[in-house]
Amino acid sequence: MARKRRRNSRALLTMAALAGFSQPAPAAIIGTCTIMVGASGTMTANPGLNVFGSKQAGGSSAGATITASSLLCTLLNLLDCYSVSAPAPASFSSAPSGGGTNVNFSTVYRLDGTGVDTSGSVPQRVVNGTHTIQVDLTATKSSGIFPAGNYQGTVTVRCE
Repeated sequence: MARKRRRNSRALLTMAALAGFSQPAPAAIIGTCTIMVGASGTMTANPGLNVFGSKQAGGSSAGATITASSLLCTLLNLLDCYSVSAPAPASFSSAPSGGGTNVNFSTVYRLDGTGVDTSGSVPQRVVNGTHTIQVDLTATKSSGIFPAGNYQGTVTVRCE
């Protein structure tokens, strides 16, 4: 009986050594998530000139279309579905001198035309299929006002 154990141990050791030298198998692609950017949003200032936002009067949301497709999501009932988020940027993409200092940014988004705002940093699960997303960006100056000029903010929509 001791000999059988040694043989099994040697066989296992040999298999483990061979496995260490073999090439790794290519990873299987389990799904895709495509984001097609739609309309750019427009940020407008409040009367006090200390808030820029797409939800201010005259502003508009940015839009995109998300198409999620995951085989495991389909087969295993939402086990490996994608999550969408739209976190706030750290700064303006471009701003006049002094326009980007003392500014706090926040984002909200809505999926599939719902009127419910979700904080941009909070991921929301999406099932397979095509979804629309509307994103709003707000920039608030903690002291002073925004100087005149052109401002641009970029929000990255994530599908992970």
